[in-house]
Amino acid sequence: MNRIIRITAALALTLSVAAGALAAEAASISGEVKKIDEGAGKITLKHGPAKSLGMEDPMTMVYRVKDPAMLKQVKVGDKVSFEAEEAASGYTVTKMQKAK
Repeated sequence: MNRIIRITAALALTLSVAAGALAAEAASISGEVKKIDEGAGKITLKHGPAKSLGMEDPMTMVYRVKDPAMLKQVKVGDKVSFEAEEAASGYTVTKMQKAK
């Protein structure tokens, strides 16, 4: 009986880790920087589907940035990978890095 419990627990842990990795992967959005407005703390990104935000089609959108320092790490034309969340004030980029 203990063996069955251990196997079940190990399987549940494995599935939990795998699901977390898939969720993190799905939340990342690929895009290209089209415009940067440091004064307003905004960035315009052309990106593919953003399923984590409920956007099924590619589009170009203006996003607020959680940390204005993110805007200094990229320039117009850079390919990026980013994560964003929806807030009452609009969509906000929470993480962003240059694509590899």
